[in-house]
Amino acid sequence: MRGFLTIIYLVVALGVPSFAIAQEAAVNVAAGRIIVQGVGQVERAPDMATIQAGVVAQGDTAAEALDETSEATSHVIDTLKAAGVSERDIQTRGLSLNPLWQNRNSSGTPKISGYEARNTVMVRVRELDDLGDILDAVVESGANQFHGLSFGLRNPGPAQDEARVLAVKDALGRAELYAGAAGIEVGEIIEISETGGGVPRPMAMERMAAMADSVPIAAGELSLSASVTVIFRIGGN
Repeated sequence: MRGFLTIIYLVVALGVPSFAIAQEAAVNVAAGRIIVQGVGQVERAPDMATIQAGVVAQGDTAAEALDETSEATSHVIDTLKAAGVSERDIQTRGLSLNPLWQNRNSSGTPKISGYEARNTVMVRVRELDDLGDILDAVVESGANQFHGLSFGLRNPGPAQDEARVLAVKDALGRAELYAGAAGIEVGEIIEISETGGGVPRPMAMERMAAMADSVPIAAGELSLSASVTVIFRIGGN
């Protein structure tokens, strides 16, 4: 039996691809331990969304490009406020100004022909029922770049903690399974460490049609996961 258990440990330690990472278990007779990884996952319907849209403008001079971008960005922000979005949920980021070149990739002498300015507005939408109307408002207000739409949770803590509990239970179940197959008993827990987990990710991608009177959105669900490594003492050791 001791030799059989040692083989189990070596197979896992050498990385034999018989098990996925979340399914690995190591039984080390000399140390009297079982090391197991457990994974927990929960799904939640999102209760908020984040929109990132931008404005791009060009001008003969840097000042012209910046002025046009600033004016358009201000209009976007004013439109969002008029649509009921709180000022704390609107943030500008990624302001940039770059020259536009002529003859840069030819044999001629490169020269600046103008400037391009960009600015991004990030909007947090706390009421998903208003999401379609707010998207319409962003587009109609003059935003000419769309950088993405993502869903999230206002308070992901409780769901993340539930995933952690499920991960520990999963690790315990795996340890008992492997120990039972090896003819040994699982003892007390020596150590628990969190080895991963995560930012909520979408279970179903959002769908967007043409930005018309109302944009149809499918929020789907968010998946939150946790991964733990648990070291158990072998019973009687």
